[in-house]
Amino acid sequence: MQLNEQMQCWNRAAVKILDIRRIVMEAGEILDTYVLPANGYIYIIRGAAQLKMDEEAYEAQRFYILHGAKGSSINIRVSENEKFEYVLLFYRAFLAFPIHRKTLRPAPLAAPYSLQYGFTPSDPLALLRPLGELEKAWDQAGSLELLQVKSLFYQFIHELMFQLAEQEVSTVVQDPVQQTLRYIQNHYREQVTLDFLAEQFNYSSRHLSMQFKRKTGYSPIDYLIQTRLAEARNLLARSDATLREIAAEVGYSDVYYFSRIFKKHVGLSPTLYQQSVRDQSLAEDRPLQISESSIGWRWKRGYIDYENHYQYKDGGSTPMKRRKTSSSMIMVALLSITMLLAACSSGSATTPVAGEGTGASSNNSSTTVSSDTESQMNKDNETRTVSTVKGDVVVPANPKRVVVLYLQGDVVALGIKPVATSEVFAGAAYKGELEGVNSLGAWFEPNPEAVINLDPDLIIAPSEETYTLLKDIAPTVYIPYEKMTTEERLQSIASIFGKEQEAETLITNLNNKVEESKKTLADAGILNKTVSIVEGGLKSMVVVESKQYGRGSQALYEYLGMKAPEVVQKKIDVVSEAGGSNLSMEVLPEYIGDYVFRSVYEGADNLTDDPIWSSIPAVKEGRLIEIDFEFFYYSDIYSVSKQIDFVVEHLLAASRVK
Repeated sequence: MQLNEQMQCWNRAAVKILDIRRIVMEAGEILDTYVLPANGYIYIIRGAAQLKMDEEAYEAQRFYILHGAKGSSINIRVSENEKFEYVLLFYRAFLAFPIHRKTLRPAPLAAPYSLQYGFTPSDPLALLRPLGELEKAWDQAGSLELLQVKSLFYQFIHELMFQLAEQEVSTVVQDPVQQTLRYIQNHYREQVTLDFLAEQFNYSSRHLSMQFKRKTGYSPIDYLIQTRLAEARNLLARSDATLREIAAEVGYSDVYYFSRIFKKHVGLSPTLYQQSVRDQSLAEDRPLQISESSIGWRWKRGYIDYENHYQYKDGGSTPMKRRKTSSSMIMVALLSITMLLAACSSGSATTPVAGEGTGASSNNSSTTVSSDTESQMNKDNETRTVSTVKGDVVVPANPKRVVVLYLQGDVVALGIKPVATSEVFAGAAYKGELEGVNSLGAWFEPNPEAVINLDPDLIIAPSEETYTLLKDIAPTVYIPYEKMTTEERLQSIASIFGKEQEAETLITNLNNKVEESKKTLADAGILNKTVSIVEGGLKSMVVVESKQYGRGSQALYEYLGMKAPEVVQKKIDVVSEAGGSNLSMEVLPEYIGDYVFRSVYEGADNLTDDPIWSSIPAVKEGRLIEIDFEFFYYSDIYSVSKQIDFVVEHLLAASRVK
């Protein structure tokens, strides 16, 4: 970006100073990978250091000034001779007024705020003076002083631009893709989302994703997943850490989710992968061959084909089968034409009604087809207005191509088969109802391109993020499901399709089932027994302390009204959101009721030989019921109904164990 263009940007900028701080580092001290939380200047007051910003090295001496964009990574190694002192000035700026195209070439970012450069000013004190006054005003922090801060900042920028022009300093816009790559490599253990990455580097989520994929062939989240899995493969091959420990180490708090995503990409469960690597090592009688388990291992196209698949946050690659879909559409069109021709042929051969000629019969037949077609077209064009938290949304009265994320169980219960949904666990109660339906990957980050290609006429989104991502593709209804009961959510979704009566029938049927189930359990002397729900392994267990946690908590605590042990029930009675406590195995027996449900998944610890677990009365006496994590994950009305059936059946069976 040319210097005169930078000046024009500053002239039209709205600026907010975020922080000013003076930092002193001891001789020989090292600052390792500090990520700038905002655009900022680093002005060296004294000492010397080797400073690296986004892999670009600078020899930072006294009065050296460096500018970096938000998200830039800083490393500092202070010389052994003296202390190193510098001032950090963080700011936020954006173009508040439009710039005419003829005066400034368009740029992807609002430079100069995202430029990176460093130089030693020819007149350092002219910069130090306003910077010192900035510090003093910032420390006083009154309203008048904050106004002065902004004024002094512009003086600082004016002097800086003058000296940049005088020295003809070269400035470059940092590549957000390279910044993203480095950030993921350094922070893959942390919670990272596409929105977070975009915010870090001043890009929109969509633009960053497009740029990243264009340059690397992968989406940012795919790269994050592969980075995590590469390290997981390494740990599985090299260490004896538990599956839960490895999952946590590579950024997954949910060991089940980690196991599932590992198997999806590697082709084996973590346990089988570890065994196969070690068996191979023994067979070859040489050190483990794990070079491909480094961060840079070659990703197998057998699992991620970026030409024919779409990419999603959970690492899934769901084939959308464009050719097959297109062929299907062609076949449907041909079939429609064939049926129409057959109908016309049949109409022509029909014996005329008494008193009418053949010509009259033909005309009447033609009129009938035209009326039916027009009626269908009118029906297809009908709309209804749905009131949502985002305002009124006009949707088709009879949508044909529905895309639904996460809330597919409620949609299926209403008798609607969508064209695509977010990924559904294989053990979900309604999995069979979605046979042949396109999968869009993880519900919290669908691929917009995949959704566009499906040409939906209605989208149902479960979060602010997914709503924002998809709302421009087709009429989109946001359902804040986490703030609704199961019944409220079903009724809200039913109103989109004009199926309020069907929803009421489903709710009535569920209530009838609940009453019948309660009577059955009461007659068996079970309803008044205590019940606990746990999930975990040998080192610790999560005890469910909410009616909204999943794992059967809705079925047991909310609908059937069963109670947990007193220490747990006290929390259930006051907690409105999902919650649970992570307990050591030593104290776990105090939290276990007359019956215990344990959520299990592939790779879960085998507790058979654990003396504490085996000594718990409910376990020892056969009142342990293992539940499939996938089956009990969902809380829609379809799933809850099936879960109640499972709970009642297995409680009755467990009560008969002697």
